Amino acid sequence: MINSLRGMNDILNEDYKRYTYFIKTATDIATKYGFHFVETPILEETALFKRSVGESSDIVGKEMYQFIDKGENDVCMRPEGTAGVVRAFIQKKLDRAGGVHRYFYHGPMFRYERPQKGRLRQFHQFGVESFGVNNVYEDATMIMMISDILNKLGIGYRLQLNSLGCKECMPTYRENLVSFIESVENEICEDCKRRKTTNPIRVLDCKNEKCQTLYKNAPKLIDNLCSTCNEDFTKLKKILDENNINYEVDTHLVRGLDYYSKTAFEFVSDNIGSQSAIAGGGRYDRLVEFLDGRATPAVGFAMGIERLLELIEMPEEKRVGYYIGAMDNEAVDMIVSLAHKKRKTKKVTIDYKAKSLKNHLKSADKVDARFCCVIGTNELETKTIWIKDEF
Repeated sequence: MINSLRGMNDILNEDYKRYTYFIKTATDIATKYGFHFVETPILEETALFKRSVGESSDIVGKEMYQFIDKGENDVCMRPEGTAGVVRAFIQKKLDRAGGVHRYFYHGPMFRYERPQKGRLRQFHQFGVESFGVNNVYEDATMIMMISDILNKLGIGYRLQLNSLGCKECMPTYRENLVSFIESVENEICEDCKRRKTTNPIRVLDCKNEKCQTLYKNAPKLIDNLCSTCNEDFTKLKKILDENNINYEVDTHLVRGLDYYSKTAFEFVSDNIGSQSAIAGGGRYDRLVEFLDGRATPAVGFAMGIERLLELIEMPEEKRVGYYIGAMDNEAVDMIVSLAHKKRKTKKVTIDYKAKSLKNHLKSADKVDARFCCVIGTNELETKTIWIKDEF
């Protein structure tokens, strides 16, 4: 027997219901916010992610599904969604068109990491990206959208905020942080030693307990912000306060990707074990320029769908649609024609096998049909249909 690959799961039955309910809910809310659907390829050039996600990230360094295709192209399965949307934004020359562009997307992502609860090698994300708005109100809008989605799904959360600074305040902080890292370098893990030269701020995100203990005394970026970043962060907190969205400031929140600057945020749940992040994002004003586009302010977020499935409070299901079956072989042609006509306006499930009324009722119950419609010899003679409603 051939099984699915490790860390790549099927979405069936109850998971399918929860998955589709999540997509519908998130899509409806994103649309109400004025965002439009975008679809990008699963397969992209590897260089796209090396230049955007960053060489220092675990994604690029350890986790990408990367290979050389038959045309000798270095390609990989997308490990995250933002870079592809930015690539499409630039390729369609929207960076030069000006204006505001807002998108949402959903689909599979791929990372070769150790599978565990809520973390798979093929997983699904719902993401949102906004281009052209250089205003902290757009950052707040992202947070409000996630809050609306989680509230609609009945999922409790804690919101964590931080500011990652900008190209004005980051250099000085980077020097201070590197000096601190060097003072404890003999005690930190190998990943942190590597990150010291590639992207020092990432050490603050290290999951090693000993490292985390050491970094409690590290300089805080939030204490070294320039006046503009500080004003933006203060304004963001004020907007959230005014809209009754609770948050906590986490000075070690840095996000896992290199392209973030200024606002960073994560929504976490206390109900899914150690992998507590269920949504996150922030501002990435320099990413379009990094990928050879015209400098464009941007902000976005992504939600890991598999992590949310068990937390979703599903609405009470109501029976909908029709089940149509035949009690005699002579009636099969009739039920096929009837189902074809009815499907123009209603959901219809059909069973081509002739069987007893009792068995048809059981089949209709399994598919949660509201109406069980059966045709047999008597119904053919009288040109009627036997129907049971809300059985």
